[in-house]
Amino acid sequence: MRALGWGAMKVISYNLRKHRAARELVDLVERYSADVLCVQECDTTAIPEHVGGLRLADSTNRNRLGLALYYRENTYRLVDVRALALKKSLHDRVLKPAEERMLGVRLHDIDDRRDIIVASFHAAPLTALNSLRRHQIRTALTELGELGEGLPALMVGDFNYPVFKENLGQKVREQGYELTLSDSRTYTRYRFFRGHYDFATSVGFTIDRVRTLPQGLSDHLPILVTASHPADAARNVA
Repeated sequence: MRALGWGAMKVISYNLRKHRAARELVDLVERYSADVLCVQECDTTAIPEHVGGLRLADSTNRNRLGLALYYRENTYRLVDVRALALKKSLHDRVLKPAEERMLGVRLHDIDDRRDIIVASFHAAPLTALNSLRRHQIRTALTELGELGEGLPALMVGDFNYPVFKENLGQKVREQGYELTLSDSRTYTRYRFFRGHYDFATSVGFTIDRVRTLPQGLSDHLPILVTASHPADAARNVA
């Protein structure tokens, strides 16, 4: 049950490693009572309309492997969707692994009668420079504002940013957002690159916790973001 005056939600973000971990999604959603599911590296030609009681809001469609976002229908109503192609790395230009790297949705919270924004994000791979990923993150956060100025917004996903997160955090704060890492590392495939790759950026939300969940078939571990926003924040009666 929600606390009086606060809208709370649980968001799972998971990089499926070329769709290998897709079979785990129903169990994750049901086990952790997720309200929103954000996935990266999913086969957008093979994803279902529903996952564990959540409905597909949308998925990217300019590459087979891309992003998708699901939401709980009895809690939220879908208002708007926006997919975004970001500045490309050399890896993107040569191998073309992904075209759209941000998928944002505007949801109407039925009980709290307000709109919020949630996004699934996947930054350029480690072969790119941190400066390019910062450009992608900055552009994605700016674009989220176009979905609804002043609304609470939460962008989660695979940021591919293993080091110098203090600098990234400062850049994010300059845009009015906060960066929140999970309670333990989220990437384990290569010893040198192990660390926190999957995390949350937010504005207008209180991030109560970002929890790293047990590892499955992916080289990324899923994260569970528990977030809340005050009742007087950006109320939209619909």
